Amino acid sequence: MNNIHEEIKINFMGFSGHGIALSKDVDDELTRVGPESPAGEYLRRYWHPVFLSKDLDEQPVAIKILDEELVIFRDKSGNLGLVHKHCPHRQASLEFGMCTDSGIQCCYHGWHFAADGSILDVPGQPEKAADMIKQRVRLGAYPTHEHKGLIFAYMGPIESIPEFPVYDSFDFENMEMVPYKAPFGCNWLQVLDAIVDPIHTAFLHSNVSRVQFSAGFGEVGQMDFFERKSWILGCNTRRVGDNVWLRINEVILPNFTQAGSAFTADGTKEIFYGRSSFTRWVVPIDDETTICYAWANFGERGDPQEYNTPEGPELIEQGEVFDRPYEQKQKFPADVEACEGMGPITIHNNENLTTSDIGVALMRRQIREQIRDLSAGKEPMHVSPSDTAPIPTYGGDTVLNISRKTEGDELSLLSKIAHEFIEIQFAVDGKSENKRISIVTDKLKEMQSGYNCPE
Repeated sequence: MNNIHEEIKINFMGFSGHGIALSKDVDDELTRVGPESPAGEYLRRYWHPVFLSKDLDEQPVAIKILDEELVIFRDKSGNLGLVHKHCPHRQASLEFGMCTDSGIQCCYHGWHFAADGSILDVPGQPEKAADMIKQRVRLGAYPTHEHKGLIFAYMGPIESIPEFPVYDSFDFENMEMVPYKAPFGCNWLQVLDAIVDPIHTAFLHSNVSRVQFSAGFGEVGQMDFFERKSWILGCNTRRVGDNVWLRINEVILPNFTQAGSAFTADGTKEIFYGRSSFTRWVVPIDDETTICYAWANFGERGDPQEYNTPEGPELIEQGEVFDRPYEQKQKFPADVEACEGMGPITIHNNENLTTSDIGVALMRRQIREQIRDLSAGKEPMHVSPSDTAPIPTYGGDTVLNISRKTEGDELSLLSKIAHEFIEIQFAVDGKSENKRISIVTDKLKEMQSGYNCPE
């Protein structure tokens, strides 16, 4: 009997669940987004999309953004309003209010508010009392900006309001931009992390699940990461036959993201300076839920028009449609399942980051530094347009025909190509998009020719 017992102990020696103690401590500094929280106050210094224009009709809509209960509406004159949910009189919800020619009227006692939160009318009160109420009471309200089907809001202190950032990708020629939203049942940061984790596409979207985009995504490739002011760029350089596929994912702090195409590029054909399949923001609803608002980009430099369908943006976002049975999610997981599977708020102390996670570490460090600067009284970084062009972005695909070398380290070669490509893009900042396309394309062709010339 003792011999059997010893044999069992020997067979089970590798099992160590009991001895591994997992942390339960959330990184509050980076993950909490409510008013007066460190990350929440940081995020409130920027413009964020908060709603789709097509989803807003004549009735107000209750929403939550940055853990604040809000109501968004469009009055009968076409003006947008984003206000605190509860009427300051007796706290009735303005989601049941009536949109008027000049604002919104509470359903309970008829108090009437303009889009900026000022009181227009206090019916049923003596004139002097109504005047005093108008002077003393305001409804919380936030500035909005509408652009190509997305409604943006600024939720920080008005004295710190930044210029609305206009990126080059807002207006690429011959590109149809289709607004969409993507919900996630988890903290904002674990959704944002994925964009600077380019290696995950080789596994989540290819080798572990089914091929959700193209076979080329299954090549792990060489990872290089770049920091530049508010930018974190991750370049995954893959070898596909005699081609070198450079795919750049980018984050512009705090939460603007772009990447290459989902279905145009597969590494098998030359592409000179393709751009992003989506232009996207990762917006916290509260600490444990997130929504991405974005444009799916269809055209020569984005994704094919054949994917411009109701489910197309969902496939571009994660390779699978959002609404599907649990059994299918288990069999073919996508980004939602990977991010939500970490838990409502992932515990960073339980992670074991590696060299492929350099982008994640860089981004978290920059965000933490910005949060601490703000806490110390220094305003966070903002990108702004140059004198001659909108704000440059870098997310996209390029595929060069560069023959495989028989000598030397292949990964070192891919990394060298990636660094040269990034420098080519940085060198044309401030130029018009047409000039950037011309210069970058010419430089890439020169680079391709140079690598293929015999020494």
